[in-house]
Amino acid sequence: MVEYIRGKVAELTPTYVVIEAGGVGYGINITLPCFTSLEGASEAKLLIHEVIREDAWVYFGFLEESERVLFRLLLGVSGVGSNTARMILSSLPTMELEQVIITGDVKRLKSVKGIGAKTAERIIVDLKDKIKPGDSTLLQQQVSKSEDFDEALAAMVMLGFPRQAAHKVLTKLYNANPTLKVEDAIKKALTMM
Repeated sequence: MVEYIRGKVAELTPTYVVIEAGGVGYGINITLPCFTSLEGASEAKLLIHEVIREDAWVYFGFLEESERVLFRLLLGVSGVGSNTARMILSSLPTMELEQVIITGDVKRLKSVKGIGAKTAERIIVDLKDKIKPGDSTLLQQQVSKSEDFDEALAAMVMLGFPRQAAHKVLTKLYNANPTLKVEDAIKKALTMM
């Protein structure tokens, strides 16, 4: 499974980016907010959600973990496919979509192209309990997604700790001190596990 791809931005359109990494060009589907962030960038690191079909391997790329988490939650809703989930995330920024789901704003969700009343209601019903205001595992934009954070998380997982538990502990540490070095983060995390 591909976790992320980092490399040179070889081609960029509002829905698609080609990232060249290790001499291979990876075609990755993206959302409009991702496109806006990548404009003018020569290099990028995208978190990947991989869809393997009979006829193709399709990659969806995200700059923030919270956007990828929401994408995956949307895929779990009956009747919502990967292109519909991408359309929703292109139309509503992550924080706004979370608010729409939490408050049950069917009208706002229906304003997204291709989303009818039944699908909007199903999304809200299915995801309302999974998205809570202030949820530190979902609202991860407050976490500095630095290379140090990623490296510390990878080290904790390699040491045998569950990814979700390690992520939660490291999130607390990096929210308190975003400039924390990898070694110090791992040492502190080990005492908290």
